[in-house]
Amino acid sequence: MKRAASTEIKLGLIQTDVSANPDANLKKTVALIERAAKQGAKIICTQELFRSQYFCQTEDHKNFLLAEKIPGPSTDAFQKLAKKYKVVIVASLFEKRAAGLYHNTAAIIDADGSLLGIYRKMHIPDDPLFYEKFYFTPGDLGFKAWQTKYAKIGVLICWDQWYPEAARLTAMQGAEILFYPTAIGWHPSEKKKYGIKQHSAWETIQRSHAVANGCYVASVNRIGHEVLDGVGGDGLEFWGQSFVAGTSGEILAKASSDKEEILITPVDLANVDVTRTHWPFLRDRRIDAYGDLTKRLSD
Repeated sequence: MKRAASTEIKLGLIQTDVSANPDANLKKTVALIERAAKQGAKIICTQELFRSQYFCQTEDHKNFLLAEKIPGPSTDAFQKLAKKYKVVIVASLFEKRAAGLYHNTAAIIDADGSLLGIYRKMHIPDDPLFYEKFYFTPGDLGFKAWQTKYAKIGVLICWDQWYPEAARLTAMQGAEILFYPTAIGWHPSEKKKYGIKQHSAWETIQRSHAVANGCYVASVNRIGHEVLDGVGGDGLEFWGQSFVAGTSGEILAKASSDKEEILITPVDLANVDVTRTHWPFLRDRRIDAYGDLTKRLSD
């Protein structure tokens, strides 16, 4: 699809709480995307794994039943929506690729309803209540950027956001906006001691990707305190605070920590060229000296 002429567009980030009913979650997200489109958003992104509660709090084979094929029911719904409202949609899904092979995947749908492609989460965490290695095979498609009608975008997912290499390799393909569908929160027992530090680190690292690459960063997180049925415990308290950072890392807009929101944020893509010209980090990279980045540890 040919890119639109205007350099000014609006982004729409869909921040919600999540119920135990996947169909209800899909219906709600579809409705919120429609509202975002009617408010002028041209590129709209869901939070990570929006169709279900964050099931990775436990290792349970029953949760594989939550996965779906791509293309599948969710992408079908979003493709119709994208075509109707002429919007780009980034949808985070639990992908069933084959029996025993599952991925944490984002589908990128262009404004004509076409499925441009998918990104499979590359970095898979394994921490208390974030047992993602049990469910997700690491991505095998690499880092990618897609030319949509409104912008060239890259998509990375949650744990990917801690890795400057992922942001860099995506930006090097021309991405003007990096989207990060996310599901991150506090262990309630740790929030008082570590909460401010944890959230600050999360926000800071992503703002630094905007600075280092001269691009926009849009991070979409969920809200709510999720204690899974049959699992119990303290659960996870998701901290919301979805945000958009500008090309110098400045916060352009931020959602609340505890409310469902459609975060509509105008951006001017012309700022990418201006920032990269005036702060020429890409020009001054010493690519001849970076070979050790492909090693686990450099002696």
